[in-house]
Amino acid sequence: MMDTNDIDAGTDVYDVNGEEVGTIADVENDTAYVDLDPGLTDEVKASLGFGDTDDDTYALRDEMVDTVDDDGVHLQGTH
Repeated sequence: MMDTNDIDAGTDVYDVNGEEVGTIADVENDTAYVDLDPGLTDEVKASLGFGDTDDDTYALRDEMVDTVDDDGVHLQGTH
């Protein structure tokens, strides 16, 4: 389970290939919110496990996270 105490606003978020896909915009009530890179297509967002929405900030679910380290939040390959 992800420990949001290890995640701060401004932390980079990476996909399974190590590509930066966004940053943590906020951590509130034990939920981290990701501000995705505006250049990401809906197809890429869907492959990362983020639903279709008009807003570019998404709640990060525990099962989406592979690791959290000094480099940032690393997402799993499948969700």
